[in-house]
Amino acid sequence: MESPTVAAHAESAFSLESVRRRLQPASGGSSTEIFRDTLRWGADRLQTLFHEGAPADALVEARSMLVDEVLRAAWQAHVGTHSDGLALLAVGGYGRNELLPHSDIDLLVLHSDTGLERHRGELEQFMAMLWDIGLEVGASVRTVADCQSQAREDLSIFTTLTEHRLLAGSPALVDALEAALGPDHVWPSQDFFRAKLKEQQSRHAKFDDTGYKLEPNVKESPGGLRDIQTVAWVAKRHFGAGSLRDLRERGFLSKQECDELYAGQDFLWRVRFALHMLTGRKEDRLLFDHQVRVATLFGYVDADSTLAVEQFMQLYYRNIKMLTCLNDMLLQLFEQAILDNAAAAEPHIINERFCIRSHFIEARRDNVFREQPWALIEIFLQLQRHPEVHGIGASTLRLIRRDRRLVDEGLRETLHARELFIQMFREERGLTRALRRMNRYGVLGRYLPDFGKVIGHMQYDLFHTLTVDEHTLYVVRNLRRMAMQRFRDELPFCHEVMQRVPRRDLLYLGGLFHDIGKGQGGDHSTIGADTAKRFCLNHGLSHADAELVDWLVRNHLLMSLTAQRMDISDPDVVTEFTQKVGSRARLDYLFLLTCADIRATNPKLWNSWRKSLLEELYRATATAFERGIENPQDTAEVVSERRQQALALSGVPATDAESIWSRLDADYFLRYTPEELAWHLPALLQARPDGTLVLVEEVAERGTTVFVYTLDRDRLFAVTTGVLAQLGLSILDARLNTTADGFALDSYVVIEGDGSAIDGSSRREEIQSALCERLQPGTLESVRVSRRASRQLRHFDTPTIVRHYADDTRDRTVIELVSGDRPGLLSLVGEVFADHGVRLDAAKIATIGERAEDLFYVTDATDQPLVDIDAADALCDDIVDRVKAMDDSP
Repeated sequence: MESPTVAAHAESAFSLESVRRRLQPASGGSSTEIFRDTLRWGADRLQTLFHEGAPADALVEARSMLVDEVLRAAWQAHVGTHSDGLALLAVGGYGRNELLPHSDIDLLVLHSDTGLERHRGELEQFMAMLWDIGLEVGASVRTVADCQSQAREDLSIFTTLTEHRLLAGSPALVDALEAALGPDHVWPSQDFFRAKLKEQQSRHAKFDDTGYKLEPNVKESPGGLRDIQTVAWVAKRHFGAGSLRDLRERGFLSKQECDELYAGQDFLWRVRFALHMLTGRKEDRLLFDHQVRVATLFGYVDADSTLAVEQFMQLYYRNIKMLTCLNDMLLQLFEQAILDNAAAAEPHIINERFCIRSHFIEARRDNVFREQPWALIEIFLQLQRHPEVHGIGASTLRLIRRDRRLVDEGLRETLHARELFIQMFREERGLTRALRRMNRYGVLGRYLPDFGKVIGHMQYDLFHTLTVDEHTLYVVRNLRRMAMQRFRDELPFCHEVMQRVPRRDLLYLGGLFHDIGKGQGGDHSTIGADTAKRFCLNHGLSHADAELVDWLVRNHLLMSLTAQRMDISDPDVVTEFTQKVGSRARLDYLFLLTCADIRATNPKLWNSWRKSLLEELYRATATAFERGIENPQDTAEVVSERRQQALALSGVPATDAESIWSRLDADYFLRYTPEELAWHLPALLQARPDGTLVLVEEVAERGTTVFVYTLDRDRLFAVTTGVLAQLGLSILDARLNTTADGFALDSYVVIEGDGSAIDGSSRREEIQSALCERLQPGTLESVRVSRRASRQLRHFDTPTIVRHYADDTRDRTVIELVSGDRPGLLSLVGEVFADHGVRLDAAKIATIGERAEDLFYVTDATDQPLVDIDAADALCDDIVDRVKAMDDSP
């Protein structure tokens, strides 16, 4: 939609006369170089104006004006001014005068049948010239009847055609087109509105109904430019509105709302302009590759607690939040005006402040929030209590936007407001929807100022795929789904545990506050815990309840770090974790919050392997509590129980099982579940001592597991992980064991490099075949991993840090590696171990977004820890040097 000041800005920023002067020498004929030079000059001038801070609306109109003049001059040179029966029209975004440097230039050549025949040759020359001068256009050639017919069948074609401008040729044809596309002939305004609403809903669903992902699409994501265009299309079709100013004059927008829409549109145009300029192509995605450079173009610099890119992206997310709210309001107002007369519907009275009309909650008078500001909280509680309503009425939403400033310190300190807010969590039903609306409409961040600080706050990594506020609300959503019967099959074990939780409201509060301390500097868990405790006490919760929420927020990472970074098969690890948790009740709360948090952090993080780790740690800890913390289960007892369970599951005679198990130490039985031990047994009994056994199976509790049984040799780990990396796989877990007679039993949990599960038997056979080929008896040859890091991984520069320290629980040394994740990293580490004569006993693999944070438990050749400090330092330095060399290699 055109800003009322665009023309003035465009004129001053990009002179129409200057373009025409440059094209003047071509007026008498087709000088290709003159046209090319004009386009290049225009592109350079627009970039200069961008850097000088010209308004984005002026830039997009100036680009349109430049292309207009080039096309008109080219048309005159080849088709002529007296082209009866022909018209050249700009359509789509170009028809709206909205062209970015590399936007689609959509043209329509409208013709009568005789007009096309008379000028076919000239048209072909015209189109060829556009190609020659580097102007890539999308052109369709149609009669008015063709346009009408195709518009009836295709909503997108109709929408494109409605946005047209005559560039050259017959105005009469344009008049005929407008008549043919009128609501009496195609797409009556009611049908058009319904179709556009459905189209927007489908488009939003492709982005999981959120615009707050790490790499948003500036045009298509919720809150993006397409949402503004949807409003414009509907307004033009039904109301004849040509601009946002027209909507204001018709009472659909206040001056402030109109200004906000213009500002949001200008911001998104400027971001798109920067993307086109930086990439040299049509690019609407704010990819990691571009975000830092765009932030720099916008003038942001790194601060103590936030990066420049994080500051810029927070501005982006807050803009789309505002635009999403306005889109909600306008489309609802349009729905009332176009589809029904909501004002005439009979209201259902809720109380003296609110009623329900046409499935929407409405304020019963315009000054309700000004008279009773706490009603700004109550309306969301009423939304919970009335699940039959679709949302908040547009007129009331406007009142919320007008009066939300009343949610201030004074209101936050009132007992009534606090009771209403805490009741939302005790109400449970509809909590997620209420909190989402509360956040979208700008109330939640005002009631909880610390939450307001994380609205739109992104973390520049590949681990967190959503902004902090959006992630937080997803955590609450996940917790609610665990409690609901209709979602019990989604996570059956979590649903079972949730039924034992006595105070779900405290769990939901833990979810709401767990990341609220981010972006403030310092430990976000500690900051958040202090904030949560103050909130609980201020809102009338008991000290015991406040302590529980405090503990949950302070320790919300404890279980995930223990499960993924420590050897939870070690009874000592479980005992230490049990002591930190302190009670079975706290274990239940922590387990549920941990699962909800991981699932909301990154969809690729939650898989059967992580799920199995958490459930395994939960069950082991629950058993420890049942026995009593002072009476921990010892290793021999755990081994005995697992052997008995595995025997029962496998059906293998005890004597046969003993022939295998007698060669293995206790670690083997600690590292595998009874189900996995039972899976191994028959295969190991049939394995040939002079061959290599490779199994690739879907293990219910782990995911795709690669099991290797072969003679232990130098570089076995390096070669195995190298083959898996070359196959495009990521390793989630590695469990390594060696028999008394020198055979390796190694197990790897793997997924595809993009985070998806291994799909199909043919893929598993490919993995098995590749490993069998490379692991045959004899000396193992190193694997050169030629796969390159993904686009996203290459963009991050994570320093490689390697250190060593003693494993206090066992006689071995821990090598800790933090580095940027890349294909072949584990294989490289294995090569270094082999070269230094170091044996790998076990590994804990943790990939946190773009970061690899791996632990390797090693010994020397005599199965003793690395006591030579200088040698251990040299080992660590060698890993760092080789990782750097890997990055420097072509």
